Formats: sequence, C-alpha cells, structure tokens
Amino acid sequence: MKSILITGASSGIGRATALEFLNAGWRVGLVARRTGRLEEMAGDYANAEALPADVTDPAAMERVFERFVGMAGRLDVLFNNAGMFGPAGPIDEIPVEAFDEVIGVNIRGMFIAARLAFAQMRRQQPQGGRIINNGSLSAHNPRPGSVCYTSSKHAITGLTRSLSLDGRDFGIACGQIDIGNARTELVDDLNRRALEQNPEAELMPMMDVGDAARSVLHMAQMPPEANVQFMTVMATTMPYIGRG
Repeated sequence: MKSILITGASSGIGRATALEFLNAGWRVGLVARRTGRLEEMAGDYANAEALPADVTDPAAMERVFERFVGMAGRLDVLFNNAGMFGPAGPIDEIPVEAFDEVIGVNIRGMFIAARLAFAQMRRQQPQGGRIINNGSLSAHNPRPGSVCYTSSKHAITGLTRSLSLDGRDFGIACGQIDIGNARTELVDDLNRRALEQNPEAELMPMMDVGDAARSVLHMAQMPPEANVQFMTVMATTMPYIGRG
C-alpha cells in the first residue's frame, strides 16, 4: 500500500486531498492542529492515521514522521500543504507580527516537513519518494493586498526548485501545484472580506475543491522516472492571466 503524509489535512484542500487518497486505497497520515477533525476523518477509514501536530514545531513533526513511517514502513509522498493567508491590505497596514506568523507557517512549516520527508526518502530502501508542495497562483502573480501570502508563496517556488535539484541523486522528485480559487474555507473567507468592504462586489469564480485534490493524486501517481514539476489548476474564468 502506497503511503502519503498530508499537512493541513483537517480542512480545505488538505482534507479534500486526504479523502481522495483514502478512497484510492493509500495509507494516509493526517497532520493538522485540530485533533477532533483528524480523528473524525480517521474514524471512517482503516487506512487513515490522525497525527495532530503544529507544522512549525520541529520536535512534534519529527514524532509525526517517526510514528507514520513506523506504521507504514516507508514514506512514498509528502503533500506539503499547510498554510495560511494572513491579513489583507497594503504593507504599511500589516503588523510585523502578522507577517512573521504567515512566514512561520507557510515557509518554516513547509521547510520542516520537507526536511523530514527528504531525510526519510533518502535513507529508506528502496530509496526515493516524492514531495508535492502546495504553491498558489500567488507564487506567480499577486492578488491585491496579499503581501504576506504572496511573499511566502514565491519562497515556496524556490524551495520546490531546490528540492528538485538536490533530490536527483536520491530518487526524490519534487513538484508544485498552484491552485486558484478552489472552494475552501480560505476562499470563502476572502469572499467574506470582499463583501464587507463592498456589498456590491462581484465574487470570485470558483471550482470544486475535488478537482484540485484529483490533480494532487495525478502528480503522486506518476512513475519514478516522471515528474510534474509545476501544475496550475484554477477556476476557468478567474482573472489570473493578465492580473497583477
């Protein structure tokens, strides 16, 4: 049975992706801070394991990896997904503490998970595996008022490229999925903010979050000699091309 560890698995893209892999027969490690949500999901599947932890805590994440690999025998895929948007607005209205929080989750947290996954994949036999980072369309073009989130997601593109290069000698592939406007709690919150500022605002086009989840499964199922380096999956009519 193939194994995958998913961070941010309690909601949004992480939860939808976890369900997609569980239904496909993978052994799935569910990582997030909300224990209740993870245990509820794991209770419905024999191939799921709830692993509550804060992705920014290196010791807690090390215990997560040890426990999951101890049960699964190896780690085939990490979906490095946990992230947050943070406050919206021009940079002079963003508290430094809020910026630090976004960077802590979106960069530090993803670095910690990738570091542990890389180490496991490097030493396991047979050697190798796959790391899939959740980027964003904001890794390429920002939406207004997103300086914290956009800065962090540009960094993730650098992380993806570095892991792809450094993983070659160890059979470790790394790819990035950039998702635009999948219907999640995060996007619902962005819509809520937009309506608060302007009740007449036109809400963003959406796609079903399951379409994003199936795209992650496609990336994970590639054979070892093939890799989806970057994939963009977005609501068809969202203003991405040409925005800035």
